[in-house]
Amino acid sequence: MSREAANLLVVRRLLVVVAAAFFLGFALVPLYEIACEKVFGIKLDGAGVTASEARAMTVDPSRTIRVRFDATVNSALDWEFAPKHRVVEVHPGQLTQAWFTATNRASHPVVGNAVPSVAPNTASIYFNKTECFCFTEQLLAGGETRDMPVVFVIDPAIPREVRELTLGYAFFLNDTATRRVVAADVAATPRS
Repeated sequence: MSREAANLLVVRRLLVVVAAAFFLGFALVPLYEIACEKVFGIKLDGAGVTASEARAMTVDPSRTIRVRFDATVNSALDWEFAPKHRVVEVHPGQLTQAWFTATNRASHPVVGNAVPSVAPNTASIYFNKTECFCFTEQLLAGGETRDMPVVFVIDPAIPREVRELTLGYAFFLNDTATRRVVAADVAATPRS
């Protein structure tokens, strides 16, 4: 076999490997989604239910689930953040509202984003938020304190062995949005 033929064979084999890796990357997406939802019980779509769908759920008064609230703030964000109540008890199917309070300790406006989590993760597919401060960026002026609601319902189909779950939020600094807000404030300030 000539050197040119050997090189051509290597190139063909490499192209097959590259094509296989490319298609495998696309094939892994549905496998990942199946593993997350079916094996680990993690909801990926973030769709939840609408407020009208939540109100239409049948409340199961024979069961009570204790919901604990956890609130943390990333060290890059100079905010205080805490739930108004650490624990509530709800019946599956019952639309419930809980409040969190955030305070911007900085002297300038800051934008933060909250990332929610539900534990145990198998309960996350049954925990549905219809309204949440985590759906959008939160802009707090310097020194501002704001109460922020989350409205949720636990699907009555939640397994009976789940009697307690934790809804946690971690707030992170949104650098890009904060720079945009500060730049807009500077541009709007009259020059003397």
